[in-house]
Amino acid sequence: MNRLSHFLRAHRAALLALALGLAALALFYLTRGNAAVMDWWLAHVSMPVKRGVSFLADPLPFSVCELGATVLILGALVLLVRAIRRRTLAAWVLHVAVLLVWGYAGVCALWGTQYYGTNFAAKAGMTAPPVSTGELAAVTAYFADKVNETAPLADRDADGVFAVDKREIFAGYSHLYDPLTERWPFLAGPERRPKPAVYSKLMSAWGFTGYLCPLVGESTLNVDCPAVFLPVTIAHELAHQRGVAAEQEANFVGVMAATASANADYAYSGWLFGYLHLSNALYSADPALAAESYKTLCADARADLADNNAYWKQWEGPVRETGEKVYTTFLQGYGQSLGMRSYGACVDLLVEEFLPNTTAGT
Repeated sequence: MNRLSHFLRAHRAALLALALGLAALALFYLTRGNAAVMDWWLAHVSMPVKRGVSFLADPLPFSVCELGATVLILGALVLLVRAIRRRTLAAWVLHVAVLLVWGYAGVCALWGTQYYGTNFAAKAGMTAPPVSTGELAAVTAYFADKVNETAPLADRDADGVFAVDKREIFAGYSHLYDPLTERWPFLAGPERRPKPAVYSKLMSAWGFTGYLCPLVGESTLNVDCPAVFLPVTIAHELAHQRGVAAEQEANFVGVMAATASANADYAYSGWLFGYLHLSNALYSADPALAAESYKTLCADARADLADNNAYWKQWEGPVRETGEKVYTTFLQGYGQSLGMRSYGACVDLLVEEFLPNTTAGT
């Protein structure tokens, strides 16, 4: 009992910090159902803070998030070894708990709140109505035509695979959102450059192509996977930077930004990415129609899809499954009930947007 009392007295500050962190989390969970409160918080606290921090991180050529995570993990391990030697493991656990609780509270405050404010579709006046198989097939065919138009414009290797230098792709992000902000001014915001990930192979093992660090507002991209979807992935992460939280909506906005770009590599990447989502949905509705659609793709596009599939197949296994489960749990914790499968929901928005461009929509 004396040892416990001594421990509590010696670590009053840490215990208070832990209690305050838990109180902050409780406040988030109590208020997240109020969209008006979330919208106010996003406009006056969350977005300004992230834009301020990302302004400081932007000039640096490396991912601040990766560096910070590396330092924290290595520091925690060094302190763990010292705690074991000094028999102060309980104190180490307490301080790590404080760090984790406040880290998660920060994620909730700067990112989790975005899931509960007014979403992109509502701001844009889009309703994502139910889609018929015929409408889906028509928009899929439209995307296939656009893929075939833009595929020959990209640099390719001897095997006919997309071979644009990734440094050129990273340099091409500038003014990517200008066309969209004219139509949807709420997407306006300062440009922050995407960063290549040092731990790209680790990201591949976990099944990730990119992420936005919620505490820094910085986009970090996997540069080990095939380059063909790097442009549209950059556009996707920049959508997150501009306040689009839901993955399915960020996919849609990313496709819109990429396909509207004057940069041919970004346009092709966006059309192919959109086609992939549409054709997967079409396969679920009518496998025969999906097979016929795939046959209409040019050889270059089929080569890019085959190369991408081959790359990700090598990473199949328990590590990737664990990564997907962890991220699915993370999304579900913020009310994204479909988890990683919610990525496919961008199809409804794509059909709503592009159906008028097809014969089925006229």
